[in-house]
Amino acid sequence: MAHDPRIGPALHYTMSGSSSVAAMKKVVQQLRLEAGLNRVKVSQAAADLKQFRLQNAQHDPLLTGVSSSTNPFRPQKVCSFL
Repeated sequence: MAHDPRIGPALHYTMSGSSSVAAMKKVVQQLRLEAGLNRVKVSQAAADLKQFRLQNAQHDPLLTGVSSSTNPFRPQKVCSFL
């Protein structure tokens, strides 16, 4: 079988086996599934993410900080009875 640069080495290995038809059907099924996915441009996804981040910044503890009264990881107070 001649090497086709459009097909990866794993597919060449699969095609050389006895179940090449079944393997090719799986590949075609996967390609059809991926072709049907709704794609979003990276620039649009980045703009949406930036807008979401700006809209929710007031609720983000990494940006606003956590008050000491609601912080579950604050250092515990030491009891000094002695």
